[in-house]
Amino acid sequence: MDRDLWSGLAVFATIVEAGSFARAAVRLGLSASALSHTMRALEGKLGIRLLERTTRSLAPTQAGVDLLQSLRPALASVEGALGALAMNRERPAGRIRVNAHRPAAVHVVLPRLTPFAASYPDVAVELVVNDGLVDIVAERFDCGVRHEGELQRDMISVRISDPVPLVFVAAPAYLKSNDAPQAPDDLGRHRCLCYRYTSSGTIHVWEFERDGHRFGRAVPGSFVTNDVDVMRDAADAALGVACLPRPHVERQMESGALVEVLAGWAPVLPPNHLYYPSRRQPSAAFRAFVEAMRM
Repeated sequence: MDRDLWSGLAVFATIVEAGSFARAAVRLGLSASALSHTMRALEGKLGIRLLERTTRSLAPTQAGVDLLQSLRPALASVEGALGALAMNRERPAGRIRVNAHRPAAVHVVLPRLTPFAASYPDVAVELVVNDGLVDIVAERFDCGVRHEGELQRDMISVRISDPVPLVFVAAPAYLKSNDAPQAPDDLGRHRCLCYRYTSSGTIHVWEFERDGHRFGRAVPGSFVTNDVDVMRDAADAALGVACLPRPHVERQMESGALVEVLAGWAPVLPPNHLYYPSRRQPSAAFRAFVEAMRM
């Protein structure tokens, strides 16, 4: 195959997956203008437009979509071959791209990266925080981290945490002027801080559990965000009652900045799992990373 043609096809796939010339340039270590030149040359050689570009957006044409669907198996095969080569190295090396929701990234993955980095200094880790559901294959991640039950199909998964308890919290300043809720029905009289899922756009329905009975209930959302850090800070700022993973507010509860309400009503989330495609040929670096994350 024409070497320039193959290089252009790889650049095209990266641009589409990155969503912009600028982000693709960062991934490839090239300039955006160089990528633009490569795309013009590729489209000229093929005689068809592959990308629709405006000053604000970029998207593949239908011909580009069809081409990308055919390219992905070939690119995956090449990555697998490179992974197999890396397996033969005595010292694990390379880059691992991980997509994790924020609580797991902060409280599960990050604490284990320091000893991992000391043991494997030639392995670079790119940790992308995203609380929505992500297609890790399409987005070219090596693995993802989500709660059990949220994993993509046909994946190998490795448990990396215990079940995660939730907790309902509010700031003492908020509770000074609002009686602490004693049961879920009391929340109708409170300001509730709600979470909107990035991927689906829906508002999280609060769940409660007592005596083995679990049920969900919509609550009045006086404040909505798609980031658990912002929700925690909003609760700390006395904006209302929030439902958050306990590890994410442990420090604030220890300091007294936040206090628990509705004790005994909060459910427990399933354990976090690291997951990756079953057809992936794991490199030595990736195998070492999985073992470092495993419980």
